[in-house]
Amino acid sequence: MTAPTNSTAPQTGAQAVIASAVDPARRPDVLLRKRRDEGHEISAWWMVGAFVAVSAAVVSLLSWVPGGS
Repeated sequence: MTAPTNSTAPQTGAQAVIASAVDPARRPDVLLRKRRDEGHEISAWWMVGAFVAVSAAVVSLLSWVPGGS
């Protein structure tokens, strides 16, 4: 059920907000966020693998720091 729209009257309230809404993933100040198409999302295992790789790199670099036990 849709409400009738009057093209001569200005849009107010929720109609005006929805009409001027901007997708937050497309804002120019958002650097690392990207809206992907259905079925093209990144797998969660890439994030798990990245966490393991970064953790291993940090541990290996910290092993070069003198004064450890």
